[in-house]
Amino acid sequence: MSITPFVKQIDTTAAETPAATNYLYMTYNGDEHDIAFDDKGTLVLGSGVYRIGSSVEFDWCSVSAIRTLREMGRKAVMVNYNPETVSTDYDECDRLYFEELSLERVLDIYEIEGCEETIVSVGGQIPNTLALKMGQSNVKVAGTTPEMIDTAEDRNKFSALCDTVGIDQPAWRMLTSQEDALAFCAEVGYPCLVRPSYVLSGAAMNVAYSAEELTGFLTMAAEVSQDQPVVVSKFIEGGREIDVDAVAQDGRVLLHTISEHVENAGVHSGDATLMLPPQTISDAELDLVTDIMNKLAEALAITGPFNMQLIAKDGAVKVIECNLRASRSFPFSSKVLGVNFIQTATRAMIGDEQLPALERTSPLGDFVGVKAPMFSFQRLKGADPSLGVEMSSTGEVACFGPDKYDAFLKAMMSTGMKLPKSNILISIQERERNDKTLPTLQKLSKLGYNLFATEKTAEFLDAKGVPVTLLHYKESEAEPCIDDFISRGDIHLVFMFSNQFSERILTNYAMRRLAVDYGVPLITNMQVAEMFADALEAADVSSGVDSSADPSSRGNALDERSLHEWYE
Repeated sequence: MSITPFVKQIDTTAAETPAATNYLYMTYNGDEHDIAFDDKGTLVLGSGVYRIGSSVEFDWCSVSAIRTLREMGRKAVMVNYNPETVSTDYDECDRLYFEELSLERVLDIYEIEGCEETIVSVGGQIPNTLALKMGQSNVKVAGTTPEMIDTAEDRNKFSALCDTVGIDQPAWRMLTSQEDALAFCAEVGYPCLVRPSYVLSGAAMNVAYSAEELTGFLTMAAEVSQDQPVVVSKFIEGGREIDVDAVAQDGRVLLHTISEHVENAGVHSGDATLMLPPQTISDAELDLVTDIMNKLAEALAITGPFNMQLIAKDGAVKVIECNLRASRSFPFSSKVLGVNFIQTATRAMIGDEQLPALERTSPLGDFVGVKAPMFSFQRLKGADPSLGVEMSSTGEVACFGPDKYDAFLKAMMSTGMKLPKSNILISIQERERNDKTLPTLQKLSKLGYNLFATEKTAEFLDAKGVPVTLLHYKESEAEPCIDDFISRGDIHLVFMFSNQFSERILTNYAMRRLAVDYGVPLITNMQVAEMFADALEAADVSSGVDSSADPSSRGNALDERSLHEWYE
């Protein structure tokens, strides 16, 4: 016996007049369809609910795809279940289904609508995860084949492919047992990265600095990744991470951009601050990036959008991963380059003609684009506001400027960050207390900012001749106390550079959390702090007040001027 659902229209007028909008849903509580299925269309899978790892950036991609389909004269059928998205506006597509993005429901809609193909590469990770099973269910997936999508998503298959085509990558091994993983890490040396397959936003991805940490992370990764393999690879410290957004057709790259992370490798690309075009990557390294991109596009026979993360260090470039779908930075790349990547990708996946390749990879104008992450830690009670390989941001902003410093400062302020009036609290873990860190702190002091620090950091700064005031942890019951200064509003910026494996793990967490709860700007990455200090210096921003003045009396030039006026 065949049990199938029926398509019903949501009554948007409460039965006062016949419903005319195409808000649709499926139900087994019916005996006829409310609409006719007279023409075939292209099914587009959206991103679902907004959440960490998948937000409005993917909805921009979905909307660009359905608009392009309609421009091409093709019927667009959208499946999404978040009413707050633009893709679920009734006039954006020909048919709109408020339905979950599950294999069963997608197959029902595909069959009833008689769709010609399905686009899975514009809605983020969930549609991509369905691709292989959809292909096995005789659904035509537009663009890159489901088998190749699986090859890129499966860490083991992807790493094996890279070895086959001669693409350099960090030393890796697929997990077969905990003993093998421990032996591998002992062989290549810690730290090592645990990388599950088919996960959103780096879920359960962690950097292990010891055998004890590795054991715990392996258990977590196995639970999240379930039947998919977990790969353990050597983690390269101090490398520059690079993002590539690209569109290909039949393995030939049509257009691409190369962005550089402000942060060193180890911060998820969704939480990283991106600069486009790259500012410190050499031409030789950029050539290696381009070569790897072209090799992967050909090896995976890519048609449509794809994104890559790579790492550059000491003249060598290694690939980290490749996603055969749009990434959250596609809107940023499109706006900086002045070309809609998704429009080109949709035409490549649906159109028959060979599209021309665009040689340009940087902005037409003389400017730099900077994308900065947005966080919602104030609304996430108890969350640790620190950056790592698992994504934490809930959005992003992008700003343009004549140079990287101008664009960076605009982007930071656009996230809601207030520039410090005078007092900056600093806490640095032991391995960061060195001559690489010192110039940034000296620069802030020369700009007129009062530096406050925790015990070990204060000793470090004092030994280097940098004026500093010691603040004590609350549990020491000594004065002056960090908690009192932050709660009174006497600290205007917190630099907290300490990893989660510090002996003061709970105290450091409490300090980060206290800053967030009291609305004090918090920077937890050394490279971002360096860029921030350089940007303040380049913009000629300083406290401008005698260091002995009362904190509450100190001002900042930007406080009395709008962002627009400041940058005119």
